[in-house]
Amino acid sequence: MQSIFSERRSQLSEKVLEDSAIIISSASVKSRISDTEYAYRQDSNFYYLSGYEEPESLLLIRPDHDKEKFVMFCRERDPLREQWDGFRTGQEGAIEQYGADAAHSINSIGEMMPSLLEGVKNIYFSMSAPCGVDLKISDWIESIRKNTRAGAEPPQNLLSLDSILHEMRLIKEDYEMNLMRQAANITTEAHVRAMQAVTPGMFEYQLEAEYLYAFNKNGARSPAYNSIVGGGNNSCILHYVENNAELQDGDLVLVDAGCEYQYYASDVTRTFPVNGKFSPEQKEIYSIVLEAHKQSMEEAKPGNKWNLMHEKSVEVIVEGLLSIGLLKGTKEEIIEKGEYSKFYMHRIGHWLGMDVHDVGSYKRDGDWRELEKGMVMTVEPGIYILDSIEGIDDKWKGIGVRIEDDIAITDSGFELLTPDVPRTIEEVEQTVQG
Repeated sequence: MQSIFSERRSQLSEKVLEDSAIIISSASVKSRISDTEYAYRQDSNFYYLSGYEEPESLLLIRPDHDKEKFVMFCRERDPLREQWDGFRTGQEGAIEQYGADAAHSINSIGEMMPSLLEGVKNIYFSMSAPCGVDLKISDWIESIRKNTRAGAEPPQNLLSLDSILHEMRLIKEDYEMNLMRQAANITTEAHVRAMQAVTPGMFEYQLEAEYLYAFNKNGARSPAYNSIVGGGNNSCILHYVENNAELQDGDLVLVDAGCEYQYYASDVTRTFPVNGKFSPEQKEIYSIVLEAHKQSMEEAKPGNKWNLMHEKSVEVIVEGLLSIGLLKGTKEEIIEKGEYSKFYMHRIGHWLGMDVHDVGSYKRDGDWRELEKGMVMTVEPGIYILDSIEGIDDKWKGIGVRIEDDIAITDSGFELLTPDVPRTIEEVEQTVQG
């Protein structure tokens, strides 16, 4: 395992300027209420480069240093605190288990970092991570500047690490792909379980519990994001997370839920009838979304630009809504004016990886980037018809449908990571009724 993280640090070191230092801080512990904290989850960049999962820690990478290229600051061993809060790695463990060339107490960081950074020309750090390390770096540089008349040389440039590290994370290694396949398999089991469990009169949070059980049972200790379980009109709210309404006979329920397995996310949405049978109107909307899903994925191949999948989904959805009278006019005019956006208001998908909305740019030099082998993304077209939309027949209102799967770009096309989640109308109905 440590060879993977070491190789990543080496690759990153080759991408920065000479005479540079790279600083990455751990995620902060977050309070839930006065004396209770949320379960700790390490910062994705920090874990990606170290595999280290403890809070109150910092990585210093100095590619040009003779001996101490990788330095860690972390908590000291403390038998009393470990009795209460769990074991700590300590400085010896940071060296022996995580490959650090040197390790120091996090309590000494203010005193030691100025001397470790003195003489370095460039400092790279994440300008997007919410860890506050930028303020600490300013203090360390100021300490060096105070000694310039004694010959100290402060760093000259503060540079963003984000674009370099994000591009590395965007292309998944074989090791990462195996973890993402496992995350997808666990999420698949959860969706099938929920479809088999749903029944009228159940509450949305009870259906959510089926997912959480399947996640934990299979070693995925948390969802990758707040699960969306919306029945009826709630299915039309994109980021609905209250999950507290009763599921009604005759309604659809839209569930957007995926697990995180060993720091890698899955993200899958299915929409299914609470009573096991689509109504004619629900079937019409579902069929349009399913066709958009199918045709969009056909654009997922290396060399194609990212936006082609979205444009295809818009085209298919507009054609479908025109055919049933929910949109009026010509396809070209509707697309040009964006009139479809009252029913389909989001993009076709996003990068997927350690973060559910994973890092990586979607454009390069102002143009949509080309897909490459190793990229992983979601494909998730949808149609949402809130009951508050005016000027349409009531029979369509309260129908929200999204179909979302995870795919990885391969040499010649794509690999569907979630092939076994019921998808067609027949498969969905059979599973719910099953």
